[in-house]
Amino acid sequence: MAYLEPSAPQGPGPFRAPSDSRSAWLALAEEIEPQVAHYFLVSARCGCFMQAARSLNIKATLLRKRLAQLEEHLRHSLFTYQGNGLVLSRDGLQLQAQLASLALERRLPVLEQPLIRLAVAEPILHDILGRDLIALLRRNASVRLEIISIDSQLALQAVDADVVLWLSETDGRASGPSFATEPPRCLARLQYLPHIAKRYSRLTTRPDSVEDLNDYMLVQWQPDVQVDALQPWNNLVQQRLAAVVQVQAYSLMLEMIRCGACIGLLPHYMGSFDRGLVALPGLLAQSMQRQVWLAVNTQAGEVEAVQMIVALIVSTFEGRREWFD
Repeated sequence: MAYLEPSAPQGPGPFRAPSDSRSAWLALAEEIEPQVAHYFLVSARCGCFMQAARSLNIKATLLRKRLAQLEEHLRHSLFTYQGNGLVLSRDGLQLQAQLASLALERRLPVLEQPLIRLAVAEPILHDILGRDLIALLRRNASVRLEIISIDSQLALQAVDADVVLWLSETDGRASGPSFATEPPRCLARLQYLPHIAKRYSRLTTRPDSVEDLNDYMLVQWQPDVQVDALQPWNNLVQQRLAAVVQVQAYSLMLEMIRCGACIGLLPHYMGSFDRGLVALPGLLAQSMQRQVWLAVNTQAGEVEAVQMIVALIVSTFEGRREWFD
């Protein structure tokens, strides 16, 4: 952004206020378009054009263009760089003080954003949705979002949310939230297999039968104990008299598989999510499958922020289609 020196001679144009004249700066501040004034105040508060643009949900190029136009109109340089930091110039501080005074005097309302409640099955949030969700929030820093982790059918029934992403049995039994939703859509079918870290098992020595598992510690995510679709694995764990650990945290189970030489039950896409993990097919005769479902609260379907979250979820699953096929 090009800046004008405050002391440079000026030709005909907008009134140039003396930097020590509060009344003149107040007059200038009153003429500034409210949106531009808001852009300036947010930029001053953030000390970074990129962060300010994120907070305002606009492109940084647009923000800098509008601020450059403001400087051109005022014939004052409002920002300057000190090292790597962006700070207000002396004139910028004058303008900030007057705009802040006007905002207090007029009691300008804050543009409140609707609170969006997103309830997500813990494995889906951790493995599939997390990174894209963070990227979305980086682009839309003014969003108000509450993320609710679902780790059981009981939690699903108790949750109150605008968007719900959950796991169910393949036959649809005992599935869906308790509140009214738009017609749910199935996003993926997951097959579950025991997994081991490649670093702890060479290809020629990996277990290929239930008996071979006696040489390994098993780890189980505790919420999976109540899932009927996973009973073949749950029964195997329950029969263990030694070398078994149960954990409440999904991330801890993954770490025990990655770094603790344990074998645990995971969705078959984990080999794509983490190249250090490998599935062990053929250990159990029975197939273990679940489905991923998405539903929107009937009272929230028209909210723009809700539609943005839904579009993100659908796009994320479409982009990872090869994980599930």
